[in-house]
Amino acid sequence: MRIRIGALAAILWVAALPAAGQSPPKPPANDDCLACHDATATRPTGQSMAVDATRFEASTHGPMACVDCHADLAKLTEFPHADKLAKVECGSCHDDVRSKYRDSIHAYGKEIVGLSMAPACADCHGKHDIKPRTDLTSRVYHTRIAETCGSCHTGIKEHFDTSVHAVALKKGDTKAPSCTDCHTAHAIQRADTDKWRLDVTAECGSCHTKVVESFRRTFHGKVTELGFSRVAACADCHGAHNILPASNPASTISQARLVSTCGKCHQGANQQFVKYDPHPNPQDYSRSAVLWWANRFYWVLIPGCFGFFGLHSALWFLRAARERRKKGGAA
Repeated sequence: MRIRIGALAAILWVAALPAAGQSPPKPPANDDCLACHDATATRPTGQSMAVDATRFEASTHGPMACVDCHADLAKLTEFPHADKLAKVECGSCHDDVRSKYRDSIHAYGKEIVGLSMAPACADCHGKHDIKPRTDLTSRVYHTRIAETCGSCHTGIKEHFDTSVHAVALKKGDTKAPSCTDCHTAHAIQRADTDKWRLDVTAECGSCHTKVVESFRRTFHGKVTELGFSRVAACADCHGAHNILPASNPASTISQARLVSTCGKCHQGANQQFVKYDPHPNPQDYSRSAVLWWANRFYWVLIPGCFGFFGLHSALWFLRAARERRKKGGAA
């Protein structure tokens, strides 16, 4: 009886093993996918499902296999596959970027609120033709970022296109800011919060160092640095996306519009009021000779006062010490 049971167990164990020399099925190769997804491929509805093999091979993912991203097809043995595939998880490779995106306003709209128009990875970077951000043809190349963001933020792009920043970008100035310089790329936050208004001053200062330093010397700058948002920050005076030079009559800081700009906070502002210098620089004689001389005067006065009274105190101390010694000797 024991022999029969042992023989039966051996037969079941052997049957459970794959046939000798048999290996698991290989995942579909890119050529297998392209056999259906060629340049003319369409769905019954007429929607294209073509993949340009040349553009894919030239992309940053060119060396990869289709199933590296479409992981649910890795074990596929029969074609065609189901119409609806599992969502491609870019974060399986780009985990650091995924964590930033999950904290962004875009992810909140897409994953929490359920807004289908909120962007995910492919909306900004593309799908089968992704290029590195250093490539001139990339959707996220510095001078093309505004165009990419503008595919959703149409109205904002119209304002930005007329701004001093956009003009510089069109001239090929790669140091001029685009959307991601102020808003970041993946950790984008709401721009209507007090925190954003205060933090953006530091962002402006990453380019306009001396201007922000001078702003920090003013009442506006001191109060915002303390964390209060009820006073003016950069965008309140200069605008956000439609920033223009002061020489442009349409600028919010042009002479013709200064009263209305300041009047948003300071009711009753007039031409005399707007003569106030919002960016004082005591080192710049050409900006204000009075401030320059006042600064020089105090640089002499204050060290002079401390020096004089310090010397006076030292001499007084020496005299007092001498007097104590005389009194001690006389006793």
